[in-house]
Amino acid sequence: MSTVFHFTFVPWFRSVAPYIHMHRGKTFVVGVAGEAIAAGKLQHIAQDLALIQSMGVRIVLVHGFRPQVNEQLKAKGHASRFSHGMRITDEVTLDSAQEAAGQLRYEIEAAFSQGLPNTPMAGSTVRIISGNFITARPIGVLDGVDFQHSGMVRKVDVAGIARALDFGAMVLLSPFGFSPTGEAFNLTMEEVATSVAIALQADKLIFLAEIPGVRVRPDEPEGDDNPIDTELPLAAAEELLARLPGAQHPTDTAFYLQHCVKACKAGVERSHIVPFATDGSLLLEIYVHDGIGTMVVDEKLENLREATSDDVGGILQLIEPFEKDGTLVTRSRTEIERDIANYSIIEHDGVIFACAALYPYPEAKTGEMAALTVSPQVQGQGDGEKVLKRVEQRARAMGLESIFVLTTRTMHWFLKRGFVQVDPDWLPEARKRKYNWDRKSLVFVKKLA
Repeated sequence: MSTVFHFTFVPWFRSVAPYIHMHRGKTFVVGVAGEAIAAGKLQHIAQDLALIQSMGVRIVLVHGFRPQVNEQLKAKGHASRFSHGMRITDEVTLDSAQEAAGQLRYEIEAAFSQGLPNTPMAGSTVRIISGNFITARPIGVLDGVDFQHSGMVRKVDVAGIARALDFGAMVLLSPFGFSPTGEAFNLTMEEVATSVAIALQADKLIFLAEIPGVRVRPDEPEGDDNPIDTELPLAAAEELLARLPGAQHPTDTAFYLQHCVKACKAGVERSHIVPFATDGSLLLEIYVHDGIGTMVVDEKLENLREATSDDVGGILQLIEPFEKDGTLVTRSRTEIERDIANYSIIEHDGVIFACAALYPYPEAKTGEMAALTVSPQVQGQGDGEKVLKRVEQRARAMGLESIFVLTTRTMHWFLKRGFVQVDPDWLPEARKRKYNWDRKSLVFVKKLA
């Protein structure tokens, strides 16, 4: 095995490990558009879902069947009719939907039964449980349009789904529901997935969709200068939805986004739009920090707080690369454990992405901000400023009138944020005695208002 592989695999696996640990025991609801199956993506999606489940994630899979129903109707010479972004289901369409759903469930169960050698599913056993977990009600007449056998979710059998998940099975749901009298209703995959995620209070709702996500500027054409917005705060997502035209088609930005926002507002911590066209997109979205699609998230989930002894390992992992390249002075584990109460951190998804320590010198009414570090994964997103503000708040609470930093490389960052350079002789006597004249660090001070 090549040395190059070792050097690429080991750091990659270490970066993925926190996410594997974090997601263990969590519940994900995954909505797969029927277009993904029509495009021949089922085998790889099944392999990736089996791999995710093998790492301890509880999965509810909801499949769509829009193109499959259209195909059935075309074969019968019957036109597809839509309104308000939903299918109008007459008797012929209901029969076609039931036939398409039966065929798709067979194909999905077959895909999860192939524990083929030399694939991620080798030796795996994935049990699929499906059933009448959804109670539905008719949409009825909406704006003068009679939706007939099209319905909406009335109730989700949370206890039944939870029992199946506790059994270690993957739950498979078709976009069908039944009334208490046994009448069948055609539902949308998006509404079923969203309703189930809310009812279960799932940790994630993920749509494997036709679109790559939400663009930074949704009204403009796609391109390198208009990339995917990988993380959309809930408030920003709501604001965007209010500006967008109504969602009539799955390729409309608002089509999946409206369901992500609904889920997030109802307590589902994170909801995602992920492109099925990209092989392995589920794995990239779940186990890589930046992901590949768009995640709608309540920004309160980002935790800016004081560090505890449990954070020592995460801080060490964060600052180690900067110590190696000389940006930071090397600190031992013992030193960080001793001073852990001095540290403030930003934690997101259980991973520390920024930190800084405050060492007060009360006799001089100043304090040193040390070890200010922001992960390269999130640089440019404002985490440095957030930690700086927290350190300033802590310093003011201690009655300090200024904070100072010693740096050899990042002077411009501090100058832009109100620091001014001073001579090392300015340092408090206790700190001056520890100043490394060989390192020739520059000293910058910021007065606190």
